[in-house]
Amino acid sequence: MRSVNIAELKNRLSAYIAFARNGEEIVIRDRKLPVARLVPYVPMTANEEEEQLIAEGKLRPAKVEMTPEWIEEFLKMPRPGVPGNAGTQALLDEREEGW
Repeated sequence: MRSVNIAELKNRLSAYIAFARNGEEIVIRDRKLPVARLVPYVPMTANEEEEQLIAEGKLRPAKVEMTPEWIEEFLKMPRPGVPGNAGTQALLDEREEGW
């Protein structure tokens, strides 16, 4: 594991990014006190298209992995609803207005 002071990191950022890209972990120090880590990026389950959308800022990666247990808990959550027939009426009104 590499370790680098902030000033050195600023001066040679591209080199340290290359180290991380190659799988190394870098500890960043501020006056010899460790304050952060630069680690290789490992996508959870994103495919190439999702990676592109993430890079463009159009998609955020999931914060949790959707395990069967997580999905089960999610499905137990109460579903939002619109009281009465307000939702249906809004849809009918929108259809009458056209596009």
